[in-house]
Amino acid sequence: MKLVCFIRYQIDPFQKDVFKHYAENWGRIIPRCGGYLLGYFLPSEGTNDIAWGLIGFDSLASYEAYRKRLRTDQEAVDNFVMAQNKRLILREERTFVEVVDRTFNLPSKLSNPR
Repeated sequence: MKLVCFIRYQIDPFQKDVFKHYAENWGRIIPRCGGYLLGYFLPSEGTNDIAWGLIGFDSLASYEAYRKRLRTDQEAVDNFVMAQNKRLILREERTFVEVVDRTFNLPSKLSNPR
């Protein structure tokens, strides 16, 4: 994985549980369509209307192929339509970042944290 699509969502804070369901649906769809799902994250403390999704790809070309597959995946289409109908996402921003290989997913060196 060389590239990460960092998605910032502004959500309706009164529909956080619906957004959670939307995100959980992507847990099945994204890997099936060729993305490496790193996770979705809901607001907890502090700001109550910002959520994130992180999806990894091997290249920009693999991202483009993934986007094409999403358009023909019925569950993906249904998930998009559900979010639109419920007006659950107020704004969405996508940023692409490059993974620094020697810094990604390093385990903790603490074997017995206290």
